[in-house]
Amino acid sequence: MTTQDYAELRAELATLTTEAFRPELAEIDQLPTAEIARIMNGEDATVPAAVAERLPEIAAAIDATAARMARGGRLIYAGAGTAGRLGVLDASECPPTFNTDPSEVVGLIAGGPSAMVKAVEGAEDSRLLAAEDLDALRLTALDTVVGISASGRTPYAVGAVEHARGLGALTIGLSCNADSALAAAAEHGIEVVVGPELLTGSTRLKSGTAQKLVLNMISTITMIRLGKTYGNLMVDVRASNEKLRARSRRIVALATGAGDAEIEAALAATDGEVKNAILVIVAGVEGPTAARLLADSQGHLRAALHAAL
Repeated sequence: MTTQDYAELRAELATLTTEAFRPELAEIDQLPTAEIARIMNGEDATVPAAVAERLPEIAAAIDATAARMARGGRLIYAGAGTAGRLGVLDASECPPTFNTDPSEVVGLIAGGPSAMVKAVEGAEDSRLLAAEDLDALRLTALDTVVGISASGRTPYAVGAVEHARGLGALTIGLSCNADSALAAAAEHGIEVVVGPELLTGSTRLKSGTAQKLVLNMISTITMIRLGKTYGNLMVDVRASNEKLRARSRRIVALATGAGDAEIEAALAATDGEVKNAILVIVAGVEGPTAARLLADSQGHLRAALHAAL
């Protein structure tokens, strides 16, 4: 970049709420630790209200995402730095929580996996890199791409949304500044304006918290819509360790009221599948019948129970 380019970028950053300097905090380093913690906690407490203001946009984006995923589409997050890491984190939590295939919810971070722990020079500035990363996934019109950027101007996130929209995919732009390029590029723009940060420009703070809250909503509510839960029970949990195996048994007990012996027999008859085991107990069917009923109901346990009873 030339000197003029840097000057223009500095001028652009100066217009962003997330980059604003707060003179009232200029001597925060001189305060007692407990007082800094109190101030920071007060700042964080404002984030849920900012998210609440965007609930209509969030809900619309989720409904559109769930509709495409129900037809076989994927949910793909794309971001750089903190925003990219949050997307990768949310995607990585879906397989153990909802028993999704790792290919169903994907997190892309500018610079690739190594950027999770170390900044990759210039990666966030490349729209082309975003297009290449999406092309490597063989993006289709059934997929949903969520560009994540606190500033709303990060070229990687904006480029991902622009490229995805050009291919007919559903696009969502999640940012923390109003009138952002990212929201303008996306079909669904979500701008959660949390205000200036405690540390000027450190958007891993309130902005990062806001993005995490919204991503929690996008993935969790989408999975609820796809039948990955029964009420508020995680009936698609993947029991990959002892804690999750114990949780599976507790979920079956909460859903059915059955005793330990009946729960163990049902899980044994269904290869440990929680949804199937609940259906075996409540509907009194055999394991293969439970599997068929769930397949006919596109994995929705409530619909399968209704069909069986």
